[in-house]
Amino acid sequence: MKSHILKGSKQEIVERLARMSGEVREVIVFEEETFPTMAADAVQFSNNIFSEMVPFMVEVPAVDDSRESVYTGSIH
Repeated sequence: MKSHILKGSKQEIVERLARMSGEVREVIVFEEETFPTMAADAVQFSNNIFSEMVPFMVEVPAVDDSRESVYTGSIH
């Protein structure tokens, strides 16, 4: 099996792909991300950069993670 990397504009890639025989099994698309346009939304976005991770976070009580506590093994 031989693989091909097609580069160019979307239209150029489509034209070259249409002329090829074979099967398409995987495609990688690079899509520009859109960011909030309003200043208030931008501030909220920057303050809340990890908000999408909240459902995956674990709440724990305060932990003494100081260097001394880590090296002496007395983390509580």
